[in-house]
Amino acid sequence: MNKEIKKSQKVHKTSENKVWQMEGILRVSPYGTAFLLPDEKTDWIRVDKDYLNTGLHGDRVNAFVRLKNGVYSARIKNVLSRKKETFVGILKKSDDGYFYVQPQDPRMYVDILIKDGVKYKKHEGKKVLSRIDKWEDPRTLPEGHVLQIIGIPNIHETEIQAVLLERGIASDFNTKIEKEAALIKEQGVSILEKALEKRLDYRNITTFTIDPQDAKDFDDALSYKELENGDIEIGVHIADVTHYLQKDTLIDKEAVERGTSTYLVDRTVPMLPEVLSNDLCSLRPNEDKLAFSVLFTFSKESVVENSSFKIKKHRIEETIINSDKRFTYEEAQKVLDEKKGAYCKELNGLNILANKLAKENKDRGAISFSQEEVKFVLDKNSHPVDVIVKTIGETNDLVEQFMLLANKTVTKYIHKHIPEEERLFLYRTHDTPDKERVIELMQLLHSLGYKPQMKDGIIPSKELNRILQETKETPESNMVQMATIRSMAKAIYSIQNIGHFGLAFTHYTHFTSPIRRYPDVIVHRLIKTYKKGGRISKKKWGQYKALALTLSDKEKNAMEAERASVKYKQVEYMKEKQGEIFEGIITGITAWGLYVEEKKTKAEGSIKVRDLTDDYYIFKKEQLSLIGTKNKKRYRLGDNISIKIKTVDLNNKTIEYTLV
Repeated sequence: MNKEIKKSQKVHKTSENKVWQMEGILRVSPYGTAFLLPDEKTDWIRVDKDYLNTGLHGDRVNAFVRLKNGVYSARIKNVLSRKKETFVGILKKSDDGYFYVQPQDPRMYVDILIKDGVKYKKHEGKKVLSRIDKWEDPRTLPEGHVLQIIGIPNIHETEIQAVLLERGIASDFNTKIEKEAALIKEQGVSILEKALEKRLDYRNITTFTIDPQDAKDFDDALSYKELENGDIEIGVHIADVTHYLQKDTLIDKEAVERGTSTYLVDRTVPMLPEVLSNDLCSLRPNEDKLAFSVLFTFSKESVVENSSFKIKKHRIEETIINSDKRFTYEEAQKVLDEKKGAYCKELNGLNILANKLAKENKDRGAISFSQEEVKFVLDKNSHPVDVIVKTIGETNDLVEQFMLLANKTVTKYIHKHIPEEERLFLYRTHDTPDKERVIELMQLLHSLGYKPQMKDGIIPSKELNRILQETKETPESNMVQMATIRSMAKAIYSIQNIGHFGLAFTHYTHFTSPIRRYPDVIVHRLIKTYKKGGRISKKKWGQYKALALTLSDKEKNAMEAERASVKYKQVEYMKEKQGEIFEGIITGITAWGLYVEEKKTKAEGSIKVRDLTDDYYIFKKEQLSLIGTKNKKRYRLGDNISIKIKTVDLNNKTIEYTLV
């Protein structure tokens, strides 16, 4: 629950054993537990599985809530609206001849009866997409029908399509949208020529992009220009998608539906058709491109090591650019390392500025986590043959720092120039950590001998940074970092500005990736509207509020799809490694066992407490530990351990490890 809840909505103190009704969102975990998050209450209320009354994960429900012996419990009265009605699963046949779908989503706790299943009997055992048509009685199975036959389980294309269909992500664009995109591409030259007279011409300024090796859509470019007085002008140029993407067209509506591009283990599912995302809008080298730019003037001393640092002024302008070069991160890093090569002076100046920006952000309290990501090398049959850990170099941070600066700057611009009563904007917000989780983190840190200072019930971001730095080279470094990450709230989109706790910014939005994120498209349109003197009608503010919630969900959905595709390849890769010994790190601890991440592949699996046969282990929640009652051996969050594979289940995408 965020800060948008009014005080008047909060639940008043209620006498023990009194029952009342609440509306809220139902959350079902993969482990069979369920919780209600009521609109009027800030914390979760447990729902016994016998009282779900056909409620499914994400549904909006009406519930009876009781307070007894100081503990809240809930019972679902009825479902108000379904979050999801389509499910991917295996088509199976029961002993008595009925066909049903066994859902692959572990949060979907009931099978779906297929009334006309007999006509799909030749597809028994295949993965299908099904829809629930009717479910009113929790004592019976929901009734539904098959929408699509996906394919044989554990085949690469079947599993990737299942990942997308499970989350309602369309892998292709329909013919009408493709035709509309092709028409825009066809008109692209004339659209660009008409825009020239009203734009700043930056085609002769040194400009380049820096992106991953496999990138095809180039959202952002950086320009570098020495002014006559010695000052340096840095341009952060963002693809001007909204000049081509008109509101409420078929493509625009589809982009809202997708919300974001989705990056799977073997492909990108773009938000916009490729003729726009990879061609017309993309800031490709040696092509004239329309951009929406933030131009910063830095003092000449700013690009000198160990000297003063100052941003003298900035402008937000519509421009036309022509990128001189497309750098990969590795190519740009090589120039910095060897101090020679294409645009060495410009890259070095940008890097010095980025380092100073990073230091300024860190001094203000921006939290810095060091997390590694993996990329799978696939053979011609899409089978994983190797794992590469993505390295994060200086050039990654170089680009990131200028994107952060642009995002912060445009938000401050809106706050400076638009009165609050007229200001409708879309922010990227990050709330302060949940106080219960802060208490758990404090207990852990105290048990390790660290005593962070608290303020207003939270650990300030500067203090968290200090602890992370202090523990950096210690055995508990992983443990502290993981526990800190878990105490954090999730960043979301909102029309209310509560700042960004993790970045320590009071003003922040997403402006720099309109090719792959729809929130950035909205922000571009709003800034253009305000710069022309326009305003957003108060009647439409509610629409933007709802859209912010929808886009936050779309982002989460895409991230889940990305993780699911990676998880599939991790499990597939590890299935061939049974019998080998691996190094792992404990990423989670519960009363029933440990979650362990294998270090090379980042493949997470579990070790059940019953498999720890050398002692009887007790879960200590406040210490995030399992402790042996006799030998006092302790397993803690972040501990390094040696493991072997016990079982690999490709169907359920799970791994069980054992200790070596």
